[in-house]
Amino acid sequence: MKSNVTSKNFYKGDPKKVAKNLLGKSLIRKLRDDTLEGIIVETEAYYGLEDPASRAYKGLKKYNKMMWSEPGRIFIYNVHNNWMLNIVAHDLGKIGAVLIRAIEPTRGIETMRMNRPVSKIRDLTNGPGKLTKALRINKKLHGKKVTSKQSEIFVTENNLNFKISSSNRIGVTKDLDKHLRFFIKDNYYLSR
Repeated sequence: MKSNVTSKNFYKGDPKKVAKNLLGKSLIRKLRDDTLEGIIVETEAYYGLEDPASRAYKGLKKYNKMMWSEPGRIFIYNVHNNWMLNIVAHDLGKIGAVLIRAIEPTRGIETMRMNRPVSKIRDLTNGPGKLTKALRINKKLHGKKVTSKQSEIFVTENNLNFKISSSNRIGVTKDLDKHLRFFIKDNYYLSR
């Protein structure tokens, strides 16, 4: 297993920059008797009080306080009965997180298929709710660090070559006037 886990410092910075830099890294989910892994191929950046699409937009609440916390921690919330996997990322004194929208599965695919039965592998993890089901990610991981190999979920470095594209975020009714969705261009596993 890879030992080059992303550091806490990687997540200290503008969520837009972190969202871009997460592309191509591996997301690793350790279960009791299996390890599931995929390459992060799509992300979205979210800010604080000034971002109308952010969970933090209406101020500090019990359900969103993780966005104010230490960078490199998991922030989980539910949308339409799907868990959303976010990693807290922001500059000192700021608010922010990055939503992991899609991964390209690379290890533990049969277990992922048991967790989320689909006929086409393309549909296994090509959306934020799909990937959390496939990787068995739920509220129990809320607050965990992704910066330690001992964690149940962490991110590691890779040395991959790819082109990055960007767009407006998906599925938001109000958005900031800038591209905050980032993805590996032409990747087969992007959300639709």
